[in-house]
Amino acid sequence: MSSPSSWPVIIVTGANSGVGLGICQRLLVQLISNSPTDAQPYYDFHVEKTITTDDTSFNGLTLILACRSRQRGEVAREELYQFADQQVRRFEILRGYDGYAKTFRKHLTIVVHTIDLSRIQTVFQFADEVIKTYPYVSHLICNAGVASFVSINWLLAIKQFITDCVESVTTPIYYTQEVGQVSQDGLGWVWQCNVFGHYVLFRALKSHLAKYQTSTGPRVIWMSSHESSPIHYDPTDWQLIKSAHSYESSKFQMDLIAHQLDQESLQDSDRLPTRHLIVLPGVAGTNFANALVGTITSMCMFLAFYLARFLGSPYHPISAFKAAISAAHLCSVPLAFLPTVSPTEFDDSDPAATVEVGFRYVSECDRWGKERVGTMKLMRSKEHKEQCDDLMDHCNRLFAAFCEAEGRPVHS
Repeated sequence: MSSPSSWPVIIVTGANSGVGLGICQRLLVQLISNSPTDAQPYYDFHVEKTITTDDTSFNGLTLILACRSRQRGEVAREELYQFADQQVRRFEILRGYDGYAKTFRKHLTIVVHTIDLSRIQTVFQFADEVIKTYPYVSHLICNAGVASFVSINWLLAIKQFITDCVESVTTPIYYTQEVGQVSQDGLGWVWQCNVFGHYVLFRALKSHLAKYQTSTGPRVIWMSSHESSPIHYDPTDWQLIKSAHSYESSKFQMDLIAHQLDQESLQDSDRLPTRHLIVLPGVAGTNFANALVGTITSMCMFLAFYLARFLGSPYHPISAFKAAISAAHLCSVPLAFLPTVSPTEFDDSDPAATVEVGFRYVSECDRWGKERVGTMKLMRSKEHKEQCDDLMDHCNRLFAAFCEAEGRPVHS
């Protein structure tokens, strides 16, 4: 049996609905078993193929639901407890049941802490509560996100669907996004919610993550998107206030930051590194864009998802539970099994030339809906590296300014 000092303490932002709730459910299904299938390194991209149960099974879990609304968080918390009880009953009727699930349920704690990523003061307050309450944090899953979608360009939507129906429901280009939205802190709203708020949360919890020095090591999971793209990114508008494609650009920035933080952490040889891993949950039928469509259109959207999957798209798990497989896998698989990329020199003669620098882990499925984890190469250029350095500098300066305003020390 695992020691209580090794039991995971997992934070999931945006945990009360959508993929965030799906991640929580999937983690419960996996950890309630003494042989979690999502932890197994049996995919083609794994570098080894053997694993011991001791590396992946835990007798307890603290699951922190980081939600903007306490009321919705408490509803999700009760839902998850009931879900866990259902899983225990499912194991109890199996022949040869060893009592593991019931033991895990006894040591399961699900709690709600409020956070509003559009208000940095609440991010600090959340981090303070976590540090005072829990001995460490093992996983931080940066899932919460926003988009400033205001309408659909139906002519463009029809054109993209006719041209490439799968692409039209994987990386749509027909959403119109509001320009100029600013948060209460005076920053770009989409940028702060998707990028900077999570960056501040990591920085505030960095030392607490470092305290989890078990064999599995601490991890930060950054939930990106297939829509992540540098095409419309203007580094002079790094807060994305003027951008008509703030969502896509914010996910591109998230990829930049996650990779950079992972590289910095791997260079710290004094302790087990905090790994930063990028996840693409695929296309799931959540409420993200439902405000723009009615019931009938929403049904048509779901039908289009299933059509895309039947036509061979691997990126349409559709259900939030299936979309959570890549995040759940990265929470539990021993890091030794994940692939690495050797450092590659950028082409000085062509700053826009890309090279492979890492991986993004993707929730995939076959046309019948059987989910799996895949990878996508993370490609970067010298130009992207310079943009990342500038963005990190802006984030660090802004983080220091907020710390100073709050009378907080600026930790490295």
